[in-house]
Amino acid sequence: MKYDHRSLEERTKANELRRRAYAKSAPKYDKQIGFLERRVFGTDHRPWACSRANGRTLEVAVGTGLNFPHYPPGIELVGLDLSPEMLAIADARAKSLGNKVDFKEGDAQELPFSDAEFDSVICTYSLCNIPDVQRTVAEMKRVLRPGGRLILVDHIGSSVKPILWFQLLIEFFSKRIEGEYQTRRPLLQVKEAGFEIDERQRSHAGVIERLVAVRQ
Repeated sequence: MKYDHRSLEERTKANELRRRAYAKSAPKYDKQIGFLERRVFGTDHRPWACSRANGRTLEVAVGTGLNFPHYPPGIELVGLDLSPEMLAIADARAKSLGNKVDFKEGDAQELPFSDAEFDSVICTYSLCNIPDVQRTVAEMKRVLRPGGRLILVDHIGSSVKPILWFQLLIEFFSKRIEGEYQTRRPLLQVKEAGFEIDERQRSHAGVIERLVAVRQ
């Protein structure tokens, strides 16, 4: 099983690449991802993911806060992101919706939280561009309480070969330009971390995978 292990120096360099990319893309992110969700990924994944959250919940890579309308009542939400530009938009969205969210600027690979602090950790469409997925999943596990839920939605390598070949072509350039991967499979790192898979679904020509995993 191949993992993208990174040293501290490599993670720092990769994070700076991503910060610059996010700063540029933040104003147009909602429009870009909205198009992809309507035409390629499907629009039911965010509601699905948020409906599985409970209690004190950490959203890793909260971005512009597109998940906020879908959380059930009673969630105590903390939103973390690497990009201050993304967080500023998320903060404005939370206020417009009347949602109370505790925002933190930080790195998913070094979560600034205590052990066993959350009942749920959720991450949508973001493990595709975090430098070290294995380290990030380990951090998510660390901050979850025993019995806590890890909830993930992401695009992965398609099960349809022509689509996979096209993804690999895009990935050849995107991972170098902005650190974006098209064909990662977070399920592998989640299993390796010792989570118990509670729900798993793969759809849209195998391009989208969503799962709920429980910390033992």
